[in-house]
This record gives sequence, structure tokens and C-alpha cells, in this order.
Amino acid sequence: MKNLILIRHAKSSWNAPLLDKDRPLANRGMQDAHLVSTSIDEHLPRTFIIWSSTAKRASETAMIFAQNLSCPVESIIFKDELYTFDDRQLEKIVKSCNNDYDNVILFGHNDAITNFVNKFGNVFIDNVPTSGFVSINFDSKNWETIDKGKTQKVIFPRDLKI
Repeated sequence: MKNLILIRHAKSSWNAPLLDKDRPLANRGMQDAHLVSTSIDEHLPRTFIIWSSTAKRASETAMIFAQNLSCPVESIIFKDELYTFDDRQLEKIVKSCNNDYDNVILFGHNDAITNFVNKFGNVFIDNVPTSGFVSINFDSKNWETIDKGKTQKVIFPRDLKI
């Protein structure tokens, strides 16, 4: 069994004239990342690796999640190739994962995440929002051969706000 958790980076700020990759989180993004990361503990596997895009908004989101999940920030593996909006590129990266790891938490970007969860999950999601969490299980021993999986859990910030 392989388990992939995809988390779209939190809401980013557009307040400064920065390159897209350098945009930081907005205040709302920080709040939503804390809200979701403190609500997912029961939906996580016991062991996992964390991959994150190198974009500032994704890496800041990954760090908030790691801190709230009591994971050392140093354990996050930052990958330039995860700075992609293309689901085919995202699929290629996921399928390249070492089979020693059964559980991966991945922080990335749309449209790649929404398109990926709709291709590989069994629940249609119109749009994975910022800070959105989607867990998919695959009945496979190899990442290379993952195919249609089962969407286990979907958590969006709006679902947690009262």
C-alpha cells in the first residue's frame, strides 16, 4: 500500500512586486495552514516523508505543518521540480519516489494538485483550495505503478471554520 497526501500551499500574498516563486504567505494563509495542520493528526500515517516545492509559499506552508505535527523542519525535502502547475510533471515526480517509503506528504501547487487528485483519486474535486488536504491510498507496492487510488480524506479550511 502506498499513501500520498497532497497539500496545496496556503494563501499567498500579492502585496509586493516579487517573482511568483518568492511570494510569501498572506496572514490568512498562515491562519489556514495552522487550522488544517492542527486538524489532521488522526488522518496521518505513523511514519512519512515530507516533500515540498521550493517556492516560498509552499515551503512556508510545509514548515507550519511540520511544526504543528512535531516533525523536525530539517526533515522536509525541498524539490525544485515540485514548483510545477502541470499534473503530468507532478505524476512523474510522485512515481519516482523510492519504494522504501510508503507514505509521502507533498506540498505543491495548483492546477497540478487538483488535476492529479482527479486523475488518481476516486472522488471528483472541483478545486483543491489553498491549504487543502487530500489523502489517496494506492493498492500498489511500487510508486512507479500507482494507478487509480482511493481518496481517503479531504479536508479544506472552509470545512473547519465555524
